[in-house]
Amino acid sequence: MRKEMDHQANLKPTLGLFDATAISVGAIIGGGIFVVTGIAARYAGSAIVISMLIAAVISLLTASSFIKLTAWSPREGSIYEYTYQLISPFAGFLTGWMWILSNTFAGAAVSLGFAYYVNALFPGFPPNIVAATICIAFALLNYHGVRESALVNNLLVVAKLLLLAFFIIYGLPYAKLSNFVPFAPFETGVLYGACLIFFAYGGFARVAVIAEEVKDAKRNVPRAIILSMAISTVVYVLVSIVAVGLVGATGLAGNPDSPLAGAIGITGNAAAVYAISLGAILATASVLLTSLLGVSRMIYAMARKGDLPRILSRLHSKYDTPYYAVLMTGVLMALLVLLVDLTKVVAVSTFALLFYYTLTNFSAMRLENRDRVYRRIVPALGAITCMVLLVLIIFISPQAWVMGIAGLVVGTVYYTGKKRLHRKTS
Repeated sequence: MRKEMDHQANLKPTLGLFDATAISVGAIIGGGIFVVTGIAARYAGSAIVISMLIAAVISLLTASSFIKLTAWSPREGSIYEYTYQLISPFAGFLTGWMWILSNTFAGAAVSLGFAYYVNALFPGFPPNIVAATICIAFALLNYHGVRESALVNNLLVVAKLLLLAFFIIYGLPYAKLSNFVPFAPFETGVLYGACLIFFAYGGFARVAVIAEEVKDAKRNVPRAIILSMAISTVVYVLVSIVAVGLVGATGLAGNPDSPLAGAIGITGNAAAVYAISLGAILATASVLLTSLLGVSRMIYAMARKGDLPRILSRLHSKYDTPYYAVLMTGVLMALLVLLVDLTKVVAVSTFALLFYYTLTNFSAMRLENRDRVYRRIVPALGAITCMVLLVLIIFISPQAWVMGIAGLVVGTVYYTGKKRLHRKTS
């Protein structure tokens, strides 16, 4: 039976440009816009829209490195493969390791966010059980094929974009210019706000991790990254303008759990509040789905090279999915929400994102490129901005550094032990 299920052929490209773009949009427009908006407003005030734009520019610098790298060699595992080839195998391992660690914890946290929103609309369902159930359900969906996962994600993305469009159009007439006073775009808090929002944009590279499953990946993956960044930036900016106009920065900051639902509530329309809450459910669901997809493919890519147990690189003979990696990811996320206090460990995602994006920019600098200006300036700016944000994180969340360094130490111990064991047995 196992022989019938396992095979070692390559992954099949089945996703088109729309699917690829929706995967990155699904990863970007999630908890960030529905939750981080309120947290960022606490730092940036009514100038949160400036924080949004700064975060978009910083993200675009790193996104340009992904665009060049995927156009050079679209590979499953993306930043792991590039850092492995262009810097060193050890740097590549740490990049992939931190990706898996951070996105597994973040995915589990997102599933809890989904469960809390569900519980708010439909009381009586235990959040941890709901979160674990959705993790397993999405793992089984992905087990049966990336195309099936993409179709569900497409529906989720379209639905949440329509609900956010409703927020903008319906809320705009109720917005007041007086809520933008005071407007202080040059305060330090605007940079802190940009730092927080950058993590909301961080999912733009999700499609690069599944590049081998995208048709004409050398063209479509870079296009998907550009389109997803453009769509998400427009949505983030317009939503933040309307949200501040409705209740002001203080009103957003005073409702950190559901700032957009609170903002639209000023209209007095209960149906509008429910609609935006539904949007949050759909948004967290799509982020979870793309997180599970990304983590399982990173595990597959690392196992294919032998950095993780090779059994995790086996593909299903019928569905062409790395089903061991998929099931392991789903089960691990489900166990995390049932057994671990994620508020104490999810901070590793903050550190890890900037760590592996910094290495991605360094990898892009190593590419042979005729355009010397691009080669030396754009990836360098991407690396510098990521490192600046990494320093700022110390002041916003010192725990992120503690958890991030702990993750690096565990990864280093595993890698060193694996290498020593390989030498002894060879």
